[in-house]
Amino acid sequence: MANDRLDMVIFAATGHTGKYVVKNAIHVCKDQKMKFGIAGRRKEALDAIVKEFASDIADVPVILADVKNEKSLKKMTERAKILVNCCGPYRFYGEPVIKTCIATRTHYVDVAFEEQFMIEMELKYNEAAKEAGIYIVSACGLDCIPSELGVIFTQQKFEGEMNAIEIYMSMWLSPTEKIGPICNYGTWQTFVHNLAHIKELLALRKKLYPIKLPEFVPKLKSRLLHRSDVSEGWSLPFPSIDRSVVLRTQRFLYEKYKERPAQVQFYVTLKYFFEILILAIIGMFMFVLSCTACGRNLLLKYPTLFSFGIISSNPELLKPTYFSVTFNASGWTEKLAGPIDKHRDPPNKKVVTRMSSDSPGYELTSIAMILSAVTILNETDKIPDNGGVLTPGAAFGKTSLIEKLIKHNIKFEVISSTEK
Repeated sequence: MANDRLDMVIFAATGHTGKYVVKNAIHVCKDQKMKFGIAGRRKEALDAIVKEFASDIADVPVILADVKNEKSLKKMTERAKILVNCCGPYRFYGEPVIKTCIATRTHYVDVAFEEQFMIEMELKYNEAAKEAGIYIVSACGLDCIPSELGVIFTQQKFEGEMNAIEIYMSMWLSPTEKIGPICNYGTWQTFVHNLAHIKELLALRKKLYPIKLPEFVPKLKSRLLHRSDVSEGWSLPFPSIDRSVVLRTQRFLYEKYKERPAQVQFYVTLKYFFEILILAIIGMFMFVLSCTACGRNLLLKYPTLFSFGIISSNPELLKPTYFSVTFNASGWTEKLAGPIDKHRDPPNKKVVTRMSSDSPGYELTSIAMILSAVTILNETDKIPDNGGVLTPGAAFGKTSLIEKLIKHNIKFEVISSTEK
């Protein structure tokens, strides 16, 4: 990789997520003595971003690039050691960028929460990325850094053998904010298309993992609507990409390091029952309508109506939403020699950990994304396989990313540890 390259280039810097990433890249890159540039389709809009966020920096290169123009993508990726891609939905716009990054030997991170896209990229480009010696890591934002690194953190602190882990994501508005829009249109668009293609996932998973894992016992069962003693409020199973990505990481750790993979369930927790009810109704509407082209068009055309007002295409109207993720892990105090060895006794240990932050969701996403990029640049010796398409947990599990996040006000802590 050429030494005269910029350390990172932020692509689609004028979008909603891109602006947050630029704002936080200024502080992180200054601290790391790294140089970054921004890229997108319109020079005037890019210049405005520099003026708004980086007017005190002497030189922030502005690069013109369009996902529909392969030559422009090549010119952009040749300028960077790592590309920070904020241009989604990634199922439509991600592959040309990844393909070009491999051709120009440029590392890559994004904030995709699209399982189909992520699996397809691993199937298509994992070997090519290894040959090029570069890392392709998706889901480096709120999806799925907290869940991924929270599970890794819990496994590190368990001091025994973990069998299963329940992940509870809680979300809330600040006390001064009234209920209103909390997600931008791009997030809604991605959810709609995720649901529309959900039937394709089973075949893709089988293609990625043709051999099933051994069955581990006791089996972790999914709980329906319930109140948990580790997460305040009402909890419901949630079809988030977090669970599938965590399971892929656990599979990687099993195959790469012969570590026992944890069983995983994922829940969303809201304080009031009516909030859970609204979430369930929105989910029902989305699932039913996303099954047909006509229904998808309605969802995409009238997001505010079908989301009960939580989606807005105007970023200025979005309410700051806060998140914490609690991990309820169970297993044994004693670790057996092999990953498939069976314990004779029932689990006798429980550990509860939590990831929390004072930063709202989009802010947290941008910080996690930038620190993921910095970690790849600085710690390739701690990331496996000398390249490839990896999940965040597989890529960063043995790096200092958790410590970096803690320094940026994203807390990982052990809440309790009990033994029978």
